[in-house]
Amino acid sequence: MKKFVFATNNAHKLEEVRDILGDKIELLSLKDINCHEEIPETADTLAGNALLKARYVYDKYHLNCFADDTGLEVEALNGAPGVYSARYAGDAHNSEANMKKLLHELENMENRKAQFHTVFALIIDGKEHLFEGNVKGEITKVHKGTSGFGYDPIFQPEGYHQTFAEMGNEEKNKISHRAKATEKLCKFLKSI
Repeated sequence: MKKFVFATNNAHKLEEVRDILGDKIELLSLKDINCHEEIPETADTLAGNALLKARYVYDKYHLNCFADDTGLEVEALNGAPGVYSARYAGDAHNSEANMKKLLHELENMENRKAQFHTVFALIIDGKEHLFEGNVKGEITKVHKGTSGFGYDPIFQPEGYHQTFAEMGNEEKNKISHRAKATEKLCKFLKSI
């Protein structure tokens, strides 16, 4: 069985990706390899941040790994919050504050189109690969649902009448941006 480090401290992301990967790959977390440092995310693109995290783990721990960065891109806000999605309302990574700020900024706007965009950076034996996935939808006017994390309670994917937070992980993992990027990653891993 192939073994990889997923360079994240986000337990929700880890669980989501483990569910998608199933038993095909042994997935280690940063905690599993005793990496407790805060890995800087200072790039101005999602791909740049994903590569920063993957390179950090590969260079320091010499383990094959992948990292991701995800952004919510809102059409009426010229793609914001984008790369700053996790710290949109400040450095605290506070989902409630982020959603509140976003809903406030969209208050009088008709165009609520948005997309989640995920980029995975994979490093195997020093070689770098990128995999992307996105899902289009719209920002609701109110929070709906209790499942998921981040902006899930206010994001309703195209073709659905529920937010990601109303769907539950099993349903969300079939259509999400992360699922699409993870599927591409898995397909690649199986081919090597």
